Formats: sequence, C-alpha cells, structure tokens
Amino acid sequence: MPPLPPAPLRLRFAAALYDLFPLIGLWMLVAGLFLLGTRGRVDVAHPPIAYRFALRFALLAVTTAYFAISWSRGGQTIGMRAWRIRVVAADGRVLPWPRALLRLAAALLSLAALGLGFAWCLVDRERRGWHDRIARSACVRVDPAAE
Repeated sequence: MPPLPPAPLRLRFAAALYDLFPLIGLWMLVAGLFLLGTRGRVDVAHPPIAYRFALRFALLAVTTAYFAISWSRGGQTIGMRAWRIRVVAADGRVLPWPRALLRLAAALLSLAALGLGFAWCLVDRERRGWHDRIARSACVRVDPAAE
C-alpha cells in the first residue's frame, strides 16, 4: 500500500473548527457538574481561586482526553472523520497514547507561538507541523475507498 498523502493545512483547520462543537458540549457538561457540585452557590463573576483552578484543570483534562483518546484509538477526532484525515505515527501505525499526549502538548505550544508551529506545514516538505515533528506523527488524508 502506498503511503497516504499529507493532509492540507486548510483541512486540518476545518477539522479543528468542527471539533469545537463536541468540545463545547463537553466543556458545558464539566461546567454544569461544577455548578451542581457547588449547588450554584459560587459567584460566577468572582469565583474563588481554588474553584477557578479546579474548573480550568477539569476543562483541560476533558480536552486532553478527547484528543488523546481519539488519536490513539483510530487516529481521528469527530472533525477529522468529517474531513477524512487521520493522525498516524511516522511509520503509518496508530499513534500510541503517550505520543498522542505529547502531540497535544506540542500543538498547544505551536499555537502559543502565534500559530507558527501549524504554519510550518506550509514550508515543510512532508507537510508536518512542529507538533508532528516532536511527536513523530503525521496528519494524512484517508482514502475514501479504504473506509
């Protein structure tokens, strides 16, 4: 089987935009559980520091779980399925979960660097971003006939 072609940056962004919808739902669920846990007694305009820290940690944890589980179990998030792209290890296999976590952490750094890590895909001959290089992964197009 020939190697799969790299996914263009525009499709990666489309998938990321699509992934915001299930993430927003998960974030709302987590925030709702926090409100339920405090019985709505927290002033949301001025929450205690411990509450803010715990909520932010929970939101980061659910986001991390969404991406790491999706990438290590089949290589696709919901948005990636819609646009027929997949994250694979550099050798073409499924990305192991420790490297999926590394890829997410590196993607956050790529984003924090004003998106330069993602823009790197435009100049890299293999169309891999910083996070792909760091995690030894690739984002590829899926052959519709193979699905």
